Amino acid sequence: MLSKTFKGRAILPGSLEGEAVVSKTGFNAYASFSNSLQESAVSAECADSSNQDLFEKRLDGKIICLPNTIGSTSAGAVWQRVAHLGLAPLAVLFSNPIDSLAAGGLIIADLWANKRIVTIDQLGDDFLSTVNNGDLITVQEDGSVIINRLS
Repeated sequence: MLSKTFKGRAILPGSLEGEAVVSKTGFNAYASFSNSLQESAVSAECADSSNQDLFEKRLDGKIICLPNTIGSTSAGAVWQRVAHLGLAPLAVLFSNPIDSLAAGGLIIADLWANKRIVTIDQLGDDFLSTVNNGDLITVQEDGSVIINRLS
């Protein structure tokens, strides 16, 4: 069993466990959640065909591991909307420093939708090269992230 710990900066701290979904490229929140923004949506599958790492994978209730986000200023509203609809991921873990648009959107989701999407950044390139889809991730309040793999 592989168990490896990384230490990042807790932007929106929290303690939780969940399943990893991993993107080695930038994450476009609007394109990824575009099919999940309606009141009738019951889950959030990634709709961004440009992101082959995540395309058609379920994002709600997962821990999204990524280097950074890409996209426009609409991303902030997207994070708030998916949180409001109950379709948000448990956490977003960045290998790089978080950008201001993603940080703003995740903070708005926390404040306006009253839904904390635990957010940790600066986990490093080794984090992103170690984590795989399906890994069990444990996130701690202090920004520690533990990858557990049973193989």
